[in-house]
Amino acid sequence: MKIYNKRARFNYEIKETFEAGITLYGAEVKAIRLGQVDITGSHVRITNDEAFLIGAKIYPYKYARPEQYDENRTRKLLLHKAQIISLKSKIDGLGLSLVSISLYDKNHLIKVEIGLGKGKKEYQKKESIKKRDVQRDIERELEPQK
Repeated sequence: MKIYNKRARFNYEIKETFEAGITLYGAEVKAIRLGQVDITGSHVRITNDEAFLIGAKIYPYKYARPEQYDENRTRKLLLHKAQIISLKSKIDGLGLSLVSISLYDKNHLIKVEIGLGKGKKEYQKKESIKKRDVQRDIERELEPQK
């Protein structure tokens, strides 16, 4: 099970990726394993030497108690202190952003892949669309005729 943020690699030029754990409630883990997650538009913010995932939407688990459940709550990411300090210095010094790329299951733990990236300009996004279209046309031409 792996959930991708489709807009992350389109909107950002990812320079470096990291793997982080995430603090969740029991019902949230079950919802993630069922794929009831939307991480489009989510990002990571570092405050007080702690990393937080903001904007990820984990929908309520069908069989859990719905009382006081906030699907958009801010969730803490589990990173080593040295990693957090390194990320904070890169964000401040180089003007980069931290975005969530994917959410996946690894050895029965839920992990978040975060990327350190620089935002793309509008013309760069158009170039990537053109390249993708040209590549698709080439693959169509090369595929055997039936």
